[in-house]
Amino acid sequence: MVLSGNHAVPWPALALVDTAFERYRLHCLNAPKGIPDREGVVYESAFVGGGMRRHPRLLYFPARLSQVPVLLGRHIPADVVVAHTSTPVDGKVSLGCEVNVMPAAIEACKARGGIVVAQMNTKMPYTYGDGEYDLDVFDAVIEVDEPIAHTGAQAQIDGARAESAATIGRLVANRIENGATLQLGIGEIPDATLRELLDKRDLGIWSEMISDGVLSLTEAGALDRDRLLTCSFMFGRPELFEWAHLNPQLRVLRTETVNSVANISRNPGMTSINTALQVDLFDQANASRINARIHSGFGGQTDFTVGAIHAPGGQAIMALRSWHPKADVSTIVPLLDEPVTSFQHSCVVTENGIAELIGHDDDSQARNLIEQAAHPSVREELWEEAHHLGLA
Repeated sequence: MVLSGNHAVPWPALALVDTAFERYRLHCLNAPKGIPDREGVVYESAFVGGGMRRHPRLLYFPARLSQVPVLLGRHIPADVVVAHTSTPVDGKVSLGCEVNVMPAAIEACKARGGIVVAQMNTKMPYTYGDGEYDLDVFDAVIEVDEPIAHTGAQAQIDGARAESAATIGRLVANRIENGATLQLGIGEIPDATLRELLDKRDLGIWSEMISDGVLSLTEAGALDRDRLLTCSFMFGRPELFEWAHLNPQLRVLRTETVNSVANISRNPGMTSINTALQVDLFDQANASRINARIHSGFGGQTDFTVGAIHAPGGQAIMALRSWHPKADVSTIVPLLDEPVTSFQHSCVVTENGIAELIGHDDDSQARNLIEQAAHPSVREELWEEAHHLGLA
């Protein structure tokens, strides 16, 4: 069974399906906590959320987000798809805030004679794009009036963390020109970056996900009104969904379109802003594994890093703190022990500065990472390791 994921899990429909099948495989992207956890339910995912993380019955499928529709179409097609939709508008419903890989799942399921169920929710926004469906696509419909899960109020962060996030956000924002196209994320550093972009003008959005930050950019007049805002899923506060409902400037498209490297690279000034757990002196980033165990997955980081690098005036920015506060270790390391999520970024930005990478040879890249991005307390050690690796 494939289920709408992220913040669009159709909880009442999932509960009904769970009672109908003693045993089944549940495929869900970024599944939150609360999904059925009992013998007979096997988890599948290409991007692991809190509901599946470190679970003994998890089957993790390594794949960039742009590859997941291929998996669902050719290798692991579902016999049941449960989608979270809006209520009808002019005879159609919409997948609303979670289009993502669901069109591919629905098509593959239909092709093998499977069952497609819609949980129609009065609270789900009707968004234009690839998630619009005639009612006859669905074999069964469940009507609900349930709030869409949202991020809620952000927890307060301590002064040092807030200061470092603000510094990184300012450094990143200073690299973004008027008219650029943004890949938006969520978290302390993306939020800090967005706050620094409110004075920009004619910005565009081509991003796998959008969140509340788009509201701030809209209110500030920073977005180009003549360009469609494009994403494949969203989550945030109820105000975001109210803004998205029947919004003619917004298009929520399938993953194959949004995460296509060719499509990403067509956007002027495409600026991809991602983060990682670690970056090494060869400019390799690990954003998915901790001690070899899967924490999340590739997501769209690789898709957007490559697409942005090839865009006219584009750049792929890796933004992170130089010191991991929980693990109490440097995030700039000599050589990754974990699998690589992405590599060959335009630059790495930390609270210490900007390490320019693209167009530099490997010695210069390592030197810039040590001198401009790494925490001062580990620079001497990194220099020693760099020499052992034949760098700098």
